[in-house]
Amino acid sequence: MRVDVQARRARWAVAAMFLANGIVMGAWAPQIPLLMPRHAVTESVLGLLILVLGLGAVTAMLFAGRLIGRFGGRRVLSWFSLALIPVLPMVVFSPNLWALALFMAIFGAMVGCMDVAMNAQAVAIERRLAKAIMSASHGFWSLGGFIGGSAGAWVIAQWGSEVQSLATAAVVAGIVLAAMPFLLPDAPRPGAGPAATAAVPAPRTKLFPKDAHVWLLGFLALAAMVPEGAVLDWAAIYMQKELGAEIFVSGLGFAFFAGAMALMRFLGDRVRNRLGAVRTLRISGWLGAAGMMGGAVASAEWMVILSFFVAGLGIANMVPILFSAAGNHPRLPAASAISIVTMVGYCGILVAPSSIGFLAEHLGFRPTYAGLSLVLVLVALLATRTADADGARALSRAAPRAA
Repeated sequence: MRVDVQARRARWAVAAMFLANGIVMGAWAPQIPLLMPRHAVTESVLGLLILVLGLGAVTAMLFAGRLIGRFGGRRVLSWFSLALIPVLPMVVFSPNLWALALFMAIFGAMVGCMDVAMNAQAVAIERRLAKAIMSASHGFWSLGGFIGGSAGAWVIAQWGSEVQSLATAAVVAGIVLAAMPFLLPDAPRPGAGPAATAAVPAPRTKLFPKDAHVWLLGFLALAAMVPEGAVLDWAAIYMQKELGAEIFVSGLGFAFFAGAMALMRFLGDRVRNRLGAVRTLRISGWLGAAGMMGGAVASAEWMVILSFFVAGLGIANMVPILFSAAGNHPRLPAASAISIVTMVGYCGILVAPSSIGFLAEHLGFRPTYAGLSLVLVLVALLATRTADADGARALSRAAPRAA
């Protein structure tokens, strides 16, 4: 009984970590358009800066699984959640373009490592509770994105970007410090060797062909995260340039997208338990594709916001399903599998938007968002590859694995 109480407390602690991470990313979204006039850069240059942020995240993710294997998930999550606190003010107060690029790389690295550690902790808690919590955990991230995006846009409109970044740091510090003591302690892993702590399986080993499935899950996560990153990084600019929206209204594009994701993710575990991971992912892909296409052809601000809300409903459960499938991979420790899927997937939310900036500058935002709807169709067509995610229903019968 004591173990159950500990796991239930850890569930809410990790939910708080997802919330804090989401608040930072949500608060970052309305800051993005302000970087262009502040540093006198174009969409292409801004896209390269976002690429720097993404490269920082992906590079850090290469080592996140190894760090968790060596020091434990609780310690690594605590480290990087604390390191996340000052990153947004560092970016906002950057005195020049070179400092901005450096701080964006640090921003990405902190977000990336924290993301891997959060998901690994969530998988460990799923195993202790013998039920799925991944979608709900990601729901708290989306709730944080909604709070950070909507409240952050309002604070910027009232008091400016500097005040918003400092207020965000203060809120995140309070959440993180309150949650850290209740994270799930790491289970002892006797005999854990290099195979258990390797961040990425070696391509030349005999196991690589068998483990290629985890890379496919990673590429599906990338396909799901590309549209998410496009809304996060470019929705505000799209609404300002194409529809003439003011700062507050343009910030609502991502805010309502994140709010829809939060709503659906809180229902996601129940939906998955009823429909199964494969069917849920298939329906989600088609719904998300419809929303992105609606945003591409919309002619009014409210239509874009509504379309991104629909897209959020569809995209919401894709990544949690893919992470659960990775965490229940039959041949890899959860931390290693999740680090691979997160690393490849985050190329979508953090690296791919730099390409979207280039495409938007030369082709326009509307064709770009229309193309992204086709990416979500691809995820729907490959939904059968996520059947392992339904292992969360039988976690009580699964042998414990490193997380």
